Amino acid sequence: MLPRLPAWRPTILDRYLVGELWGPFLFGLSAFTLIFVATQILAIGRLVSEEHAPLWAAVEYFLWGMPAYLLLVIPMAMLLGTLLAMQRLSGESEVTAMKAGGISLTRVVAPLLIVGLAVSFVALVLQELFVPFANDRAAYVRQQAIEHASAGVSNLQAVTALPGGGKQITIAGGLDVPTQTLLDVTVVRYDAQGKPQDFIVADRARYDEPTWSFESSTTYHFSPDGGVTTQFAPHLVVDVGERPNQIAKQSLNITNPEDLSRGEIKERLESGRLGPQQQKLFTATYAAKLARPFAAFVFTLIAVPFGLRPVRGSGTGSGFSIAVAIVFVYYVISTVFLTVGSTTTWLAGPAAWAPNVLFTVIGLRLLRRASRV
Repeated sequence: MLPRLPAWRPTILDRYLVGELWGPFLFGLSAFTLIFVATQILAIGRLVSEEHAPLWAAVEYFLWGMPAYLLLVIPMAMLLGTLLAMQRLSGESEVTAMKAGGISLTRVVAPLLIVGLAVSFVALVLQELFVPFANDRAAYVRQQAIEHASAGVSNLQAVTALPGGGKQITIAGGLDVPTQTLLDVTVVRYDAQGKPQDFIVADRARYDEPTWSFESSTTYHFSPDGGVTTQFAPHLVVDVGERPNQIAKQSLNITNPEDLSRGEIKERLESGRLGPQQQKLFTATYAAKLARPFAAFVFTLIAVPFGLRPVRGSGTGSGFSIAVAIVFVYYVISTVFLTVGSTTTWLAGPAAWAPNVLFTVIGLRLLRRASRV
């Protein structure tokens, strides 16, 4: 029997530093969120005045779009929160007192870095799980209540991989947005050798999360010996592999992969329907969307030495200015590297992580220099 490892418990110092970070982080989260909200107020007014959308629908559409903005706000809030926390601790000589007591600067900031890393993983989960759902709901509200869409979305297709190397192709003549129902649906299942196994035809398929319910379907099964068996079912559950708005997006010529989740980008990359230049851009964005959430950790690391530096008139105003400057430089560099990664497929991964690596190296060097003071 293996010996149990001792459980790690946060010390009083850890709890104190995280407590010092909590308030400034919430302040930064609120401040940056309000900035994004202010930029969207005009968009809400335009939906109501120009597109004659109900006010409640415009507000709901805006709220469902907010999780995507949070992916940008969270790293900024960690940056500002760490800056303000370290400025206060340094300004009141608490950091000096800790170092005089034999606690290294690295040990002092360790809990802040752990929080930054944890927040990065939270942002990644938010990006991959909740943001796609919120985007779907926003698209649903816009189509149903704002644009009053009906079954006008046509020529829909979804491709799903099957166990054993086969694939399933779902084709629909239209999507009824209000009822989340596919019309004139055909499903073809192929084995690993590309031979058809099943052919399912139905007039309607309603989305019952997480699968689809086919109404009055007829299934044609092709046996290896060449025989065909037919089976009728009033209700048949089929895993199409995609949600209604994901299928609808497949019919649109979406050239901006930033509007898609990593899962949707991967599906586009595997579909074989992208041109050479689109393939490069989608690959670069796919890699970048994995690297960006970890900006929360990078910002936490680089904020520590900047927060320790004595600044005239230090406080919320100076901390906010430094945070905005760091964010601006980081995202300019990220945009440049995204462009570089879009030129060649093999450069996508290194280019996506290059800004994080660069800022991490700078943060470590500044932290090392600050620990010697």
